[in-house]
Amino acid sequence: MTSPPAAPGAGGRPRQRPQRPQSKTGRPDGGTTGRRDLAKHARFAEISPEVGVLDEQAMSQALADDPAAFELLAAMTRATDENLRAAAVRLSASIVLELARAGRPVTGGISRLRTVRGAVDGDLDIDASIDGVAAARAEVRPPSVEDLVTVQWARAQTAFAVVVDRSGSMTGARLAAAATIAAACALRAPQEHAVLSFAGTVEVIRPLVSDTEAATVAERLLRLRGHGVTRLGDALKAAGEQLALARARRRVVILLSDCRSTDEDDTLPAARSLDELIILAPGDDHEQAAHLAALAGARWAAITHPLDAAAALDHLLETRVTS
Repeated sequence: MTSPPAAPGAGGRPRQRPQRPQSKTGRPDGGTTGRRDLAKHARFAEISPEVGVLDEQAMSQALADDPAAFELLAAMTRATDENLRAAAVRLSASIVLELARAGRPVTGGISRLRTVRGAVDGDLDIDASIDGVAAARAEVRPPSVEDLVTVQWARAQTAFAVVVDRSGSMTGARLAAAATIAAACALRAPQEHAVLSFAGTVEVIRPLVSDTEAATVAERLLRLRGHGVTRLGDALKAAGEQLALARARRRVVILLSDCRSTDEDDTLPAARSLDELIILAPGDDHEQAAHLAALAGARWAAITHPLDAAAALDHLLETRVTS
């Protein structure tokens, strides 16, 4: 598999795109899309029969029938028509919430027994406490809590880095679907999670340690536009750097990408350096993702429809835990 050359900044770290100021008018940054351009989609007239109107039932049916309709919904969140834009943003938010609720909140791994000295809860481990009790007797004193060992159930916490490919090969319906899935992942993720997007450069939308609300992250994801080359190695390195700050023992990178690239870089070493890598690839273009997963020891799934993503992600997360 080939990948494009890395573009490190100072110190060999990937350059990050500067944060743009929030629009004070509600108008999306980077321009808007008029009805003439929106009408190029075959079902736009059915979904928006007149200015300012969005038929949510027709839109929901279109999304169920054709995953490409997510591209239209994403485009309408940037519509010049303010009423249509507001309605599209509301509908996108409800779909993201539905996707998030479809999957289980991913807060940790399986529970495991651990021994703890000096704890006041748990079950007493008699064998492990013998030495402490014997020492107390030798000192002619009653055993203290510090002399005793208990057994407790502990659940290993999980930290996530969600990485969205916004390069030229992931534009249109693919990017719209990936952004929707990533937004749902952010909503159901534990407190320790980062969200990144990448093409020729890497943008940290939400750092691991952040008070940015999930709804704000979702809105930024849904407004991504695809263009440029695929510097996947830089993106995986940046995700690893974010997770290096995590307190959680389990650290997972969730990559939404076709993993297509044009030149050699260090994608494979970067992928192999991660504790866990899960790849969600487009259903119609997943060969490179499967190839990278096989070489890097990652787990992957082809997502034909965004509504299938929650079940696929749950399965991939559980595969590591139960294997």
